[in-house]
Amino acid sequence: MLKSYFVVELLKLLAAGMLLISFAMLATRRIQRLITLFAWQGAILFLSTFLVAHDAGLTELYFSAALTLLLKAVALPLILHRLVRRLDAQRESERLVHIPATMVAGLLLVILAFGLAQPISLLATTIMRHTVGIALAVILLSFLMMITRRKAVSQVIGFLAMENGLFFAATSATYGMPMVIELGIALDLLVAVFILGIFFFQIREQFDSLDLHHLESLKEE
Repeated sequence: MLKSYFVVELLKLLAAGMLLISFAMLATRRIQRLITLFAWQGAILFLSTFLVAHDAGLTELYFSAALTLLLKAVALPLILHRLVRRLDAQRESERLVHIPATMVAGLLLVILAFGLAQPISLLATTIMRHTVGIALAVILLSFLMMITRRKAVSQVIGFLAMENGLFFAATSATYGMPMVIELGIALDLLVAVFILGIFFFQIREQFDSLDLHHLESLKEE
């Protein structure tokens, strides 16, 4: 009983770390730092999944934790770092919304997420049921990051961070998704990053910039 109590408290601490990283991703201006924060988010996701697997005795969650570590804490950050260096896109362009306004919007989304998660937390039976609100907040904050950034790379990182939030929510509410679905999502993410990398190079070659507002001029023409 005492062991489970410490596991629950540690999971709450890790969930708080996920939330803080999401706010840090909203505030940072450098894309390299954004990728590093995404890697830390993946590491926290790995630790939380491993702890749940250990406490619940679910073997499939150990495989999920290993997949999370390899893909989201190592492989994808390395691919994104290499991509950003080759594109010479280390710094974010001007945002659509200033940082103070973005942070205030983020706080409002966190309040909304906790309100939406309350009935789900009451129905959930996992040891992470108290972190469902944080998981939903991470999803909403990642979506906010996507719509307030102008560079394509930043928006892709926001999409990947949103997927982290979805996985964290699934683990919080139902002890995760079936392994077949997780493997399919992992493969889709890798393929999507490679395809988007080619897309980034095409944008850079055409406009000498990764700012997506240039695509609006094509639509107007």
